[in-house]
Amino acid sequence: MGNKIKKIILAGGCFWGVEEYYRRLKGIVSTTVGYANGNSVAPSYEDLVNHRVTHSEACEIYYDESIISLKTILEHMFRFIDPTSINKQGGDIGMQYRTGVYYLDEEDKKIIDEFITEKQKSYDAKIVVEVEKEDGYYLAEQYHQDYLQKNPQGYCHVNMGLIKKDELK
Repeated sequence: MGNKIKKIILAGGCFWGVEEYYRRLKGIVSTTVGYANGNSVAPSYEDLVNHRVTHSEACEIYYDESIISLKTILEHMFRFIDPTSINKQGGDIGMQYRTGVYYLDEEDKKIIDEFITEKQKSYDAKIVVEVEKEDGYYLAEQYHQDYLQKNPQGYCHVNMGLIKKDELK
């Protein structure tokens, strides 16, 4: 078929809403939530909330590059995050709620850097989204996976209404 499945990890505040937002988009093959780029191996949610680790709540996204580009994925992220906010998104405050893009290959880093440089022109404040090579992604506990599918009334800082009809699966 020639489909090219790629992976990117995004942190945009509470991972429940980030996962649900991307799960709905055309071209997204699968999503999981977990903990990325921190100071230990295999952290737990308990470790995060008790500030024993420095990971971000993140969403691992597998996408079909022939349907949705990395740049489009980033455009979506910038619809629902405040890229100038440090360690805070919506009502969530703390290091685990920082924003970040964790890439696997240098080709993606170039796309991400160019995207953020271009976006910075639209903001007075500095964009503080972390851009780092992925350095450990650990799957979150099962009850966090597809949380908003299982709990439709659950807390979510992400506005699902930002997805246009033609972008939905």
